[in-house]
Amino acid sequence: MEKRNKRKFSAEFKTKVVLEALKEHTTIEELSRKYELHPNQISHWKKEFLAKASSVFGSAEKIDPGTKQKEEIIEKLYQEIGKQKIEIDWLKKKLL
Repeated sequence: MEKRNKRKFSAEFKTKVVLEALKEHTTIEELSRKYELHPNQISHWKKEFLAKASSVFGSAEKIDPGTKQKEEIIEKLYQEIGKQKIEIDWLKKKLL
């Protein structure tokens, strides 16, 4: 018996199929024939999409909790760069 390779689908393809399923212009069976997928696969993608849809409208901290911390680090680094620039300029004036 031949071993079949597992097909991999891009996020764009999955989104396209799920959005068509949500529009309900065609049945899941028709979509499964059109895209050569099992109807259960489309239903699974649809459930996963709907479960994660609320994260789209969530705040940035919920999506990436490290974002605020990264911004604080960047702000501190910019302050340090500014402080060093002032010191360098002051030292240059003293040398002249």
